[in-house]
Amino acid sequence: MTAAEDQLPLSSLSEPPTQEDVVDQVRDAYAAETPIYPIGGGTSLAYGLPGRSPGIGLRLTGLNRIVDYPARDMTITVEAGITLTALGEELGRQGQRLPIDAGEPDRATLGGLIAANFSGPRRYGYGTLRDYVIGIGAVDGRGTPFKAGGRVVKNVAGYDLCKLLTGSLGSLAVITQVTLKVRPVPEATAFVRCSIRNWQEGEALLTGLIASRTTPAAVELLRGPHWSDEPFAARGETVAQLWVGFEGSRTEVNWQIDELRREWHAQPGDTIDDFRNGTAEPIWHRLAEFGAAGPPLVIKAGVLPSSVTTFMETLIGIDGDVSIQAHAGNGIVVAALPDFSLADAAKVLVQTLQPAAVAAGGNVVVWSCAAGELTRQAAWGAALGGADLMRSVKQQFDPKSLLNPGRCAYG
Repeated sequence: MTAAEDQLPLSSLSEPPTQEDVVDQVRDAYAAETPIYPIGGGTSLAYGLPGRSPGIGLRLTGLNRIVDYPARDMTITVEAGITLTALGEELGRQGQRLPIDAGEPDRATLGGLIAANFSGPRRYGYGTLRDYVIGIGAVDGRGTPFKAGGRVVKNVAGYDLCKLLTGSLGSLAVITQVTLKVRPVPEATAFVRCSIRNWQEGEALLTGLIASRTTPAAVELLRGPHWSDEPFAARGETVAQLWVGFEGSRTEVNWQIDELRREWHAQPGDTIDDFRNGTAEPIWHRLAEFGAAGPPLVIKAGVLPSSVTTFMETLIGIDGDVSIQAHAGNGIVVAALPDFSLADAAKVLVQTLQPAAVAAGGNVVVWSCAAGELTRQAAWGAALGGADLMRSVKQQFDPKSLLNPGRCAYG
């Protein structure tokens, strides 16, 4: 077993080579009432709570085949164990891509990313995985295979089980196959960076983007020691840096860079730099990797975009050495706090961060806590509305609660 899989209470580990083998193994586990822990690349196993009962680890990386790729239709059907890197290479041969960022793309599997509903900096311009999954094949907790959606973009038949399974953390079904809509690879990519001297300047710049004539693909607010090297090193006395990403035709991207420079010169702000094409690509990769292998406590907050800077100030007040990446246009704040014991982490989550997030119109979840096992309230926050409904849905898909027992917010 890998170090990542050691985080689960596994009594054995299985690597089914086909989707049919997944069906057989889940049916056998259902008959024996043995818990099952679906595993992709193992990059998100620290997300959520540890499993509560010993069971079988179902490693799905062998399900990595291309099922159907009608490139002209801008769709692709693949098995869920394919890595993001392998998927990108296949799509790249046809000048296409899935515009979703993830850390460790050579390990992260498509099924695992869907189960964790992971999204990165391109979320602002392109949306999340839920926007690209148009068909899905899975196996429920009884070992019954089912499919939802289809292989065409304009498919509206039936319930939207694709969205239901996205973010379910493997607690409703084992995802085995996925159909995605994809996009063309853009001709050009770039970033514009502005140093921010105080939070009032930051608010002015973010507010200005709302009325901007540009259409960013990413709006990232960064601060902390993680971003101390080039090209992220701060210029002078700053509280944060604002990075705005653009993608499209070369003419379009160049115009947007020039336009944003004009707009920013009319507002507060310090040093303005731009990074184009070859110099921009490594920046996208660095932004996607943040939090993937973080320090003792990594949290992800979802707040109103207008509350991002206020929530960042709260985090800095808790730990001045905190490193933060905010997808500011979406209200997503990821923070790595370096020096926390288990008791301190639980206290700051329950007493400070969760109330601050609720006041900012959102919530906080723990992406990873190397210090130890947190309580359900500390990891997921107070009980959310619809808990009874979600437990009812869980019962329909997994009547014996054998899929990832204990790891999800709803059991």
